[in-house]
Amino acid sequence: MRCPFCGTQDTKVVDSRLVGEGEQVRRRRQCAGCKERFTTYEAAELNLPRIVKRDGSRVPFDIRKLRSGMLRALEKRPISTAQIEQALSHIQHRLMSGGECEVSSIWIGELAMSELCQIDQVAYLRFASVYRKFADVNAFRDEIARLERQPGCDFSEQQLDLFIDAEPSI
Repeated sequence: MRCPFCGTQDTKVVDSRLVGEGEQVRRRRQCAGCKERFTTYEAAELNLPRIVKRDGSRVPFDIRKLRSGMLRALEKRPISTAQIEQALSHIQHRLMSGGECEVSSIWIGELAMSELCQIDQVAYLRFASVYRKFADVNAFRDEIARLERQPGCDFSEQQLDLFIDAEPSI
């Protein structure tokens, strides 16, 4: 690993620790040349499926886009960063465990709403209003009524499984 300070290629690992549910390794390194210390993170390179968007175009899965959308929905809500990262990790795990080469962006949106519903119903409504393009206040009322009938949002996982089974193969 090249030193970011002086460019020397001779660096040594001083300390290693697992971070984030053991999916990453944090390494503290020291340069043999300038003696500066710096941190690197190592994670497995995973082959995530490509996303088929509503217009039919295909793009690589980008966790940053999903994180950004979820953070917008969770803005000014009392939710910890750890909870958000755990939700993103669940989504990523579902994508990897499916073994598909391509998945629909609709399915990704449903996964995100399922996770948000478990974390915070207000954030869920915010995300759903944009994702499902609520046309008016009545759409909000309908969704709120659905949430009230289904405490804890347990319905989302069940519906998601039905949705996945109904999803045409891509």
